[in-house]
Amino acid sequence: MQYLKEAENKFLDNYSNETEETVKEVLNNIKTRKDLALKEYEKKFSKSDRDKLEVENDEIQKSISSLNNKEKEMIDQIVYRIKSFAEAQLECLQPFEKDFGNGIKMGHKIIPIEKAGAYIPGGRFPLLSSGPMVVAPAKVAGVKEIIACSPANYNGGIHPAVLYGLLQSGADRIFAVGGAQAVGAMALGTESIPKVNVITGPGNRFVAEAKRQVFGEVGIDLIAGPSEIMILADEHANAELCAADLLAQSEHDPNARAILVSTSRELGEQVIRKVSDLLKKFKNDSPAHESWAKNGEVIIAESIEEGIKLCNDYAIEHLHLHVKNSNQIKDELYNYGSLFIGENSSVVFSDKVSGTNHTLPTQEASKYTGGLWVGNYVKVLTHQEIHGDGVNLLAQHASEQSEMEGLEGHKLSATLRLKQ
Repeated sequence: MQYLKEAENKFLDNYSNETEETVKEVLNNIKTRKDLALKEYEKKFSKSDRDKLEVENDEIQKSISSLNNKEKEMIDQIVYRIKSFAEAQLECLQPFEKDFGNGIKMGHKIIPIEKAGAYIPGGRFPLLSSGPMVVAPAKVAGVKEIIACSPANYNGGIHPAVLYGLLQSGADRIFAVGGAQAVGAMALGTESIPKVNVITGPGNRFVAEAKRQVFGEVGIDLIAGPSEIMILADEHANAELCAADLLAQSEHDPNARAILVSTSRELGEQVIRKVSDLLKKFKNDSPAHESWAKNGEVIIAESIEEGIKLCNDYAIEHLHLHVKNSNQIKDELYNYGSLFIGENSSVVFSDKVSGTNHTLPTQEASKYTGGLWVGNYVKVLTHQEIHGDGVNLLAQHASEQSEMEGLEGHKLSATLRLKQ
């Protein structure tokens, strides 16, 4: 392999000591001072001086009345497609109960989480899909109460389109609160915001660090960093499409990573030129400029096999195949947040409306986990019923094993159930 363009930093430190200490202080204050601390941090970090943190029905209706029918229909379509995919996923999770020998019956049940906390980032733009991506799967899973938090960065509240998406997706209560303080409030509970059982959704480094620190107090989906894309391309790929796909993810964040792996040096050089040309049309303050300059990479692989190995090593968030026969190699790829097969399967479709979730693992986390899905909102709980011959069989084994282990209480519990 050879670099035509190499990133300044291979991995970005999202968990600096400064970030860790800041978040720790926020969480400790919210734990002890609850709403008082929450409002202070909202004013400090989000410049919000809302007295009432919850967005109640009157405010919701007034806000979403500014949306026209076309905008509402677009969001309705987003919600529909995300729900449809989540429903198909849930169908794959089935309870079961079966016999594993005479008198040994075991199985599991699929039970929804009682309370879920959905974090929806504010960011630079009102991302219309972000709310439905986090809330709709929870609703499909059957979560009893869904608490949504999003920064009050639009005229002192939440953007109307984001509010409408949350409402249509099934959020039960919505709070105009953001940052680490929102995660802390949902994890620990305050006078205004109830404590939840699991917190899901992406966010900045403070949100990610807060989720890391509250894990154990509550469950979390995953810790997602800045957006990543890797394109695997051969000599048949379209340089302009590759460049556009790289820049689409680069504009998410100055720390986003956009990487091209190609078996064609000519294509790699063309993509670098195309990116440069296209960036001239972007606004001067677009994050894409800094992201591509600092973190963009173009790597030339000696063969498609080496390209596949690089993809699996990088374990990237979005893996897009711009290869002539993409379907022939898709099963050789196994480390990615989401796979996009063929040049027309744009990552942007998943970002917006195709239906697969866009909350995905970054920084090689796809080596051990997938993205947010309906399964994050349910528990798989096992059960067993032992009777008849099964009691004697398992009691004998358990008794002998416990004796070997030196566990007297375990042996006693098993031995008492042996048939005389």
